[in-house]
Amino acid sequence: MGAVHPRVLGYLGRALSLELSAVQQYMTQASLVGLWGDIDAAGRFRRETVEEMQHAEKIVQRMLAVGVAPAASQLRAVTHAPDLIGLLRHNTQLENDLISLYAEASRFCVLVGDVSNEAFFRDLLNDEQHHGAELSAWLQSLGGQVNRHHDRATF
Repeated sequence: MGAVHPRVLGYLGRALSLELSAVQQYMTQASLVGLWGDIDAAGRFRRETVEEMQHAEKIVQRMLAVGVAPAASQLRAVTHAPDLIGLLRHNTQLENDLISLYAEASRFCVLVGDVSNEAFFRDLLNDEQHHGAELSAWLQSLGGQVNRHHDRATF
């Protein structure tokens, strides 16, 4: 690959930080809801962890391909809530942040004529949009449930 615009490198670094933050969040939430006895939700969060780890791996590979050392600048703190609906609301926000980042990065790559990185960010954008829609559907499917888990351990 030729020279990559410094701003594109910044997008890659931010993307790695957000994806690893998502890995940490979903992994923690899988354990938490498992403690609550919600085995189905724990399994879903474990699958989310794997998906986000695969995105992080793609970003690391991309960074290496363009000649930079992968480095996540800072992971976000894991968000918490007393119930599954609250956790999903936090996760939806994290996914929206990823979607916004990938949309912005893709638009910037179009502006500077970086076709290869635009396609890379667009693929991640499509994945996260699909993932965000799945989370929203899961959250909506639970919308009628009463918050019954005030006594559950949170972190």
